[in-house]
Amino acid sequence: MDALSTLLEEIKQGGQAQSNFLGFLHVLVGRKIARQSDKAVLSQGMSWRDLANWLKKLRWDPDAVRELGLEPSELPPRDRQRYWYGAIAHAHVDSRAASEAGDRFAEVLRGMGYDVGPPPHA
Repeated sequence: MDALSTLLEEIKQGGQAQSNFLGFLHVLVGRKIARQSDKAVLSQGMSWRDLANWLKKLRWDPDAVRELGLEPSELPPRDRQRYWYGAIAHAHVDSRAASEAGDRFAEVLRGMGYDVGPPPHA
């Protein structure tokens, strides 16, 4: 998971998830991510709970949920894992819109040196 935490930190610092937070969530939940250089698999997809924990651990900007049409004040303010879990639940990461956003975010990751698998049920 060290390589995954490095990738997530790089995305956070570089702002690649800004304006495509839904695609970011979709890719992390439902797609395989591997480095192009050595084909090492960073993730086979993760549960909502695991992703919520990563967002909490990385201290992701809570205002990112605005891109999902949510107000930060509508989510649990004191428990960040529940906050992010609720945001992911409301994002409909299994929708067609999320899959299309995931395709756009996959292109961003390819430009960063990562291969992203197809969406589930593709």
